[in-house]
Amino acid sequence: MYWLQKTIAILTGSLLVAIGVNLFLVPHRLMDGGMIGIGLLTTYYLQLPAGLVMIGVSIPVFLIVFLYDRRLFFHSFHGMLICSFFIDIFSMLRPYNIWSTASSAIIGGSLIGTGIGLMLAYNTNTGGTDLMAQFLARRFKLPVALLILAIDGIIVGFSLQVIGLERTIFSLFTIIAVAATTHMFSGLGRPLPPYTVIGPLRSGLPKRVVLMASKEKTR
Repeated sequence: MYWLQKTIAILTGSLLVAIGVNLFLVPHRLMDGGMIGIGLLTTYYLQLPAGLVMIGVSIPVFLIVFLYDRRLFFHSFHGMLICSFFIDIFSMLRPYNIWSTASSAIIGGSLIGTGIGLMLAYNTNTGGTDLMAQFLARRFKLPVALLILAIDGIIVGFSLQVIGLERTIFSLFTIIAVAATTHMFSGLGRPLPPYTVIGPLRSGLPKRVVLMASKEKTR
């Protein structure tokens, strides 16, 4: 059952990422961070397929993860391949954007973040810097969405001279939307932490509170 849920999450997440990239970001030459951002830069200036570039750039990261966390490697590799494939296949959506730059930045980022979050919830990702962020989060107990936001911000910052100030500002809105929705959806598929009832309630208060109040009255 888990593997069926994971397969659905990977396919759905990859589809959302592909739609966010091709229908919303590329028509306005907006940037995302991570491997997607690197793939977009090569698309804008070298006319190379973004998904294929993502695979090539992700290989060194996967080699590092293979050496230190093989479980994460085997859970993530197929997610990266499927997502990269979807990004190139759905490039046909690029001429159909009818939204403004601001709307495209937010909607595209939200779709990408939702897709990444769904994959992270089932221990897979788009590879590259997302994989590195997940690897570091697992080893150092850090929020994976915060790491993705930091890495994405650095990559978008380096693209300032390439895409211009206006698109860079809108691209920052994109990565914030990506980080927010990634954090929102990355917790799906995980059981809620157990809770403990301290004691029976009396007059709307826990037993421990009621006992403390009665002791105060006897003093």
